[in-house]
Amino acid sequence: MRHTANETTTQTLTRLIKALDAKHPVTITYTKTDGTQTIRTIEIYDITVSAAGDILIKAMDRETGESRSFRLDRLVAYTVHRTTYTVTRPAADEPKQRTTTGLATVTVLYPVDCPATARVQLLADALAA
Repeated sequence: MRHTANETTTQTLTRLIKALDAKHPVTITYTKTDGTQTIRTIEIYDITVSAAGDILIKAMDRETGESRSFRLDRLVAYTVHRTTYTVTRPAADEPKQRTTTGLATVTVLYPVDCPATARVQLLADALAA
């Protein structure tokens, strides 16, 4: 288990991007808005940035099978597993209600062989622009 207080945001983000690339689930300890902590096993499918500048981890929750978003700065600890994804994401062509008020997305194209650390830098550069 890695504690986010013991590493930089870049290190945490790099490890989560690697988990996303390898399709490895991640168990997180997360602080909710009310201050309580919860433990969830998630399957990350996207990492975005909100209009407020918060890094959001979009993932499928293994317990409920629903899509959830988690702020990176509220992660307390995490463990990357060696298994593969099991939760089926809804098909992209299925209509679904999306709330995008207050959220901004940044599209960053990466070369196929781009290492995770370079992708973090490309993301940071895109956000600064």
